[in-house]
Amino acid sequence: MKHLFKIKTLSLAMSLSIGSFALTGCNSDNNNTSTTPSIAPEGVYLPYNVLRSDLIDGKTQQTFEVRNGGYGSAATAHPTNANQFYALTDRGPNATFTGDYGKGKKFPTPNYTPRVGLFEVSDNGTVSLVKEILLKRPDGSNITGLPNTSALGGTGETPYNADGSPVLVDPTQPYDETLNPIKLDDYGLDGEGLVALSDGTFWVSDEYGPHIVHFDADGKEIGRINAFNDSRNTFQLPAEFGNRRANRGMEGLAITPDEKTLVGIIQSTMYNPSSAVKDLDITRIVTINLDDGTVGQYLYKQDKTQNSNSEIVALSNTEFLVLERDGAFLYGGPNGAEAANPEAQKKVFRIDISNATNLETFNADNFTQDANLGLMKDGQTLEELVLNSGWDALTDAGITAAPKEEVLDMVAKVDYPHDKMEGLWLIDDSTLGVINDDDFATWSTGGELEQKMLTDSEIDGNRLYIVNDLDLAPRN
Repeated sequence: MKHLFKIKTLSLAMSLSIGSFALTGCNSDNNNTSTTPSIAPEGVYLPYNVLRSDLIDGKTQQTFEVRNGGYGSAATAHPTNANQFYALTDRGPNATFTGDYGKGKKFPTPNYTPRVGLFEVSDNGTVSLVKEILLKRPDGSNITGLPNTSALGGTGETPYNADGSPVLVDPTQPYDETLNPIKLDDYGLDGEGLVALSDGTFWVSDEYGPHIVHFDADGKEIGRINAFNDSRNTFQLPAEFGNRRANRGMEGLAITPDEKTLVGIIQSTMYNPSSAVKDLDITRIVTINLDDGTVGQYLYKQDKTQNSNSEIVALSNTEFLVLERDGAFLYGGPNGAEAANPEAQKKVFRIDISNATNLETFNADNFTQDANLGLMKDGQTLEELVLNSGWDALTDAGITAAPKEEVLDMVAKVDYPHDKMEGLWLIDDSTLGVINDDDFATWSTGGELEQKMLTDSEIDGNRLYIVNDLDLAPRN
C-alpha cells in the first residue's frame, strides 16, 4: 500500500494555512449559518498544558511530559455554534501495571478530574480551548478517574502511583486494609462517550460500569443509568451490560435528534457470560428512552474480531455513524518503524437499527430472556451461540444485526497515523470532524511509563481532521 512508503516523508507538523475543508452549520436551526474556518487536510493539533514533567521515560531515561491533552475519548457538536465542539477526556493518564497489590494501573496524576472541553475553530484554522467543565458529584465536589468498587462494576484494578506504590485514602500514612485502604471512587468515571443537549446539559458514558451519567452545564451530576443495584439510578440498563469486558465498556454515546433517546455502543464483545467469548465480532447497541426508561438492544457485527467501536453519532432517530477501529499504528508508533502496520483500520460506517432485530422484544422457540444474561437460546447467551455455531445460528433464528455501509476510511483518506481514532464531530450532511485519543501523551512498556510517540521524533497529541464530501444525510 502506498501510504507505507510515506513514513519518511509525511510531515506531522501542523499547517495553519487555510485548507480545503470548510466547516458549515450543523443543522437547519443552527444560529451560525455562515461558512466557518477551514483547516489543513493533515489536521491541526488541539492545545494542551503539562500536568507533570518530572518522570523518567522508561526508554530514553530522560524526563518526559504528561500532557492534558487527553481530549480525544469522544467529541460532539455544540448544539448551536457551528465553529465549536465539545470533547471528553477519560479517567486521566494511566498505564497497565502489576504491583504488590495485584493487577491494575499506574496513575501518574491520581487526583486528575475527568472533564469536558469546549473548543473553537478560528478563522486562521487553529483550535482553541474556550473552557473546561470539570465533572462533579451531586454535592459539587470533583470526581476522580479512579476505579469503582466491585458492587458498582469495579474490575478489580488496583490504582498505583507512578512509583508503583498504591494510591491510598491518606497518602501520608502507610497502607492498612481497614484504616487506610486503597483509594477507589464510586463516582469515578473512565469517560468514553459524550452528547451535548440543547438545554446545556451533558450525558457521559464510560468503561467502568458502564455508567451513563447526566451532568448539568457546570458539570454536576444530576442523573445516572447503569446495570447495578444503585440508588443513584434514574433508569436501569439490562444486567448483562455489567458483563462488559474490562476497559471496553460503553465507548460511544449518541442522542437522537429529537433528544428523546440515548444510544450507546459497547466497544467489543461482552464477556457474556465469560472471557471464553473474547475473540468474537459480536457487539451490542442499547437505546434508552429518556421519558420512561424503555430499553432496546441491537447487534452490531464488527469487521474484525476484537476491534473497538469507539463512537456512535445520530443522523436520524434510527440511523447512526459508528466509528470502528483496531489499535494499530500505521507507522509503528511507540514500537518504532519496524512495527508499521499498513493494514491499520480506522473506519466510519453508517448503520440503521430500524432494519435490525430488537433483542428486548424478540420472541421465538427455544429463546428465553434471562434476568442476568439477557436473550438466550437453549441455555446459551448470544455470544456463546456465535462462538459455538457462528452468526448463521442467529440469522437462521431470525435475528438480524444492524446493516452497515462504509462511509469513510481514514487510513486511505489521510494516512491516519494514530492508534486511537475515537471522536466524531458531525458538522453537516457532508462534513465530519475526527479526533484521536492521545492518552495524555503517555505510554508504557512493561509497566514503565514513557512518552507516547507517533514516530521517533513526533509526540502523539490530540489532532482534529475535517473530512468533507461524505454522504451523511439522513435517509429516513
